[in-house]
Amino acid sequence: MAISNIIANVTKYISEAAMRIFGPNDDAYPATGVQPFTGEPYDKRKDDNN
Repeated sequence: MAISNIIANVTKYISEAAMRIFGPNDDAYPATGVQPFTGEPYDKRKDDNN
């Protein structure tokens, strides 16, 4: 009886891992895209760290 429970638990563990790997994504990341550039280009002459 104990051996069959161990085999059942191992099988359940492996099958749950496989379902998580190969199942559909459940991520809730927001949709992202190209972000417009709103800054100013770097100009070495105007750099304050010189």
